[in-house]
Amino acid sequence: MDQQRQLVLASTSRYRKALLERLGLAFEVAAPGVDEKVLPGEKPADTAVRLSILKARALEKTFPDALIIGSDQVAASGERRFEKPGDHDNALRQLSFLSGKAADFLTAVSLFDSKSGAIQTRLVPCRVYFRTLDRKRIESYLRREQPYDCSASAKAEGLGIALIARMETDDPTSLIGLPLIALTEMLEHAGLPVV
Repeated sequence: MDQQRQLVLASTSRYRKALLERLGLAFEVAAPGVDEKVLPGEKPADTAVRLSILKARALEKTFPDALIIGSDQVAASGERRFEKPGDHDNALRQLSFLSGKAADFLTAVSLFDSKSGAIQTRLVPCRVYFRTLDRKRIESYLRREQPYDCSASAKAEGLGIALIARMETDDPTSLIGLPLIALTEMLEHAGLPVV
């Protein structure tokens, strides 16, 4: 396939980069540099959508004739949001709370055409049901996987899959942070079919 348009991933996430590499397209990676602070009263799904759009649009001047991908994920269980834990103690607290519960991983993806100004956005939810986890199992997982840069400490593409009883989603890659089913449809609509 002769790839006509420049493709840019507005993210420094190694997980999103690895997912996009699966499509076999040439692309560049650039940090969007947006403020990811949650707005007062903002629902988790709204945060994910707003930030995915902001990230995609943030690189418009740097890449004036490109298709720019922005994505964001918010994990929540009830009223509680789960960020990337950053360290062992926070990860232990997150997984202890999530033991035996469900969490929603709300992943939004946006594809911005910086030449035409057109933008496509999709929200792809993934509900994760966690097994009942005792402290020993959580500690073993954290020592082996060290998922401190993953929302809610759930690194499902690795050993974290053993913590999960089941998932409900239209796109399993949404849990990792970039819904490829939605993205391939958007790319095709933008004139860049993957196959």
